[in-house]
Amino acid sequence: MKLQTQIPLLKESRNLINYNSKIVLLGSCFSENIGNQLDYYKFQTTQNPFGILFHPIAIENLITNAINEKKYTENDVFFNNEQYHSFDTHSSLSANNERDFLDNLNSSIKSTRKTLEEASHIIITLGTSWVYRYIESDQIVANCHKVPQKKFLKEILSVDTISESLEAIILLIKSINKNASILFTVSPVRHIKDGFIENSQSKSHLITAIHQVIDKRKYNYYFPSYEIMMDELRDYRFYAEDMIHPNKTTINYIWEKFMSTWFDLSANSTMKEIDIIQKGMLHKPFNPNSEKHLQFLENLEQKKLKIMREYSFMSF
Repeated sequence: MKLQTQIPLLKESRNLINYNSKIVLLGSCFSENIGNQLDYYKFQTTQNPFGILFHPIAIENLITNAINEKKYTENDVFFNNEQYHSFDTHSSLSANNERDFLDNLNSSIKSTRKTLEEASHIIITLGTSWVYRYIESDQIVANCHKVPQKKFLKEILSVDTISESLEAIILLIKSINKNASILFTVSPVRHIKDGFIENSQSKSHLITAIHQVIDKRKYNYYFPSYEIMMDELRDYRFYAEDMIHPNKTTINYIWEKFMSTWFDLSANSTMKEIDIIQKGMLHKPFNPNSEKHLQFLENLEQKKLKIMREYSFMSF
C-alpha cells in the first residue's frame, strides 16, 4: 500500500557538492534552514550577508551592488525607532551607531563580491512575489523596517518582471564567475499575512518565472523544496506551532532529499565523522571529572585535530 506521493528527483551529474565546494546561500528564511545544515557539517558557506531577503528584486540589488562594489554613505541609510537602517538589508543588520552600520554594510559588500567570485554553488531561495515600494524614492525595498505603511505601495511582481530579474542575476554572476552552478528554489513557508489566495498567486509567479529562465539556460537548476513540502509532507504534523514554518522533521527530510540529489558520495564519510564530533560536543556527562569522561574528551579532541588537519578551513 502506497500512502504517500513522492516528487521524483534525479541525481545531478556535474559539479556535485563536496568539501572543496564553496557555497553561497541567498534569499528567504528557508535558505537559512539549509545553510544551517551545511554549517553543522562544516561546509564552506556564506549565508545571507545582508540578512534574509524575501523577493528577487532585493537579491538582484544585493548582487548588483556587490559586483559594482557600491560604497554606502549617509545618504543610503536612515534613522527610525532608535536605529539606523538601509532599505537594502534585513533589520538584523540595523545598528545604533551610524558609522558602525556603514562600515558593516561596506565590509559585507566587499566580502560578498569575493564569495560570489569564488563560489562553486549559489543557492537562491525565493519567498514571495509581493513587494513594497517606498513612495518617496519609488524604490522597491528589501525590508520596511517598521516605517509607517502609508509611506509604501504594495504590489505583486509579474512573472515577466521576476524572469527579467532572475536573468539579470544569472548574467551578473556569470560576469565574474562563469563556472558557478546557480540553483533556484522556492521557500515552502507560506506568507499568510498577504492572504491565502494572494500567497498562492505569489508562489505561482515565482515558480513560473524560475522555469521560464532555467528552461532556456543550461546548467541552472531548480530544487523542488516547495513541492516536497506541499505534496509529500501535506500534513500539519510537519509544521511548527505557527502552522506556517516547517518543523525540524521537515527540515531534515528536505535536507536528506537535497543531499541525495546534489552531494558527492565522497563527502559522506567526512560528514559522519563531523556528526560524531558535533554530538560529542553536546554530550552532558553525569560526572564531568570521571576518568571515563576525561578519556572521552581526549578522544574527541583527537577526532577534531584529525579533521582540521585534513580541512584547514574547519574549526570547532
